[in-house]
Amino acid sequence: MKSWFLEQLAMYSAYHQSGRNQATHHIGVPMIVFSLLVLTSTVPIMAFESGRLTLASLLMGVLLLYYILNSPLVGTIAVFIYGALLYGAEMVAFMGTGFATKVFALLFIFGWIIQFIGHVFEGRKPALFDNLTQVFIAPAFLIAEVLFALKLELGLKAEVEARAGKYMPKEQP
Repeated sequence: MKSWFLEQLAMYSAYHQSGRNQATHHIGVPMIVFSLLVLTSTVPIMAFESGRLTLASLLMGVLLLYYILNSPLVGTIAVFIYGALLYGAEMVAFMGTGFATKVFALLFIFGWIIQFIGHVFEGRKPALFDNLTQVFIAPAFLIAEVLFALKLELGLKAEVEARAGKYMPKEQP
């Protein structure tokens, strides 16, 4: 499981080398995640006296557990960041499905526009066009990227960099 996680981080890294592309992703990815959380927060799974379990909280719980198991520091930070986004999404969903759907559509479309602008700077198509699972890796990688810049998680950085070469674009003759 960890090897697959590292491969996905390496692929994500190779497709996001430009600083401008990275910057757009630090805006666009949270917008897209939030939009998806808003939409899936409108789908109740189970009701309790103290609240409800939604599809959003179930999916986010599984993803965060996966992050924690593969990179505890990245996963723990993700719990706080994406936990806050989940809380906000649940509040938006509480305002009604119609409102939540509008918020979802606006943020989802705008978030992807920002992402695609970043890939214009990169000069390379998004990684998810080659591997759809990259959608689930983006939130973790953005956290890892900040940790790398802060000179933290250097072992993880070395493992990602060692694997990223095979995902780099091939030189044109």
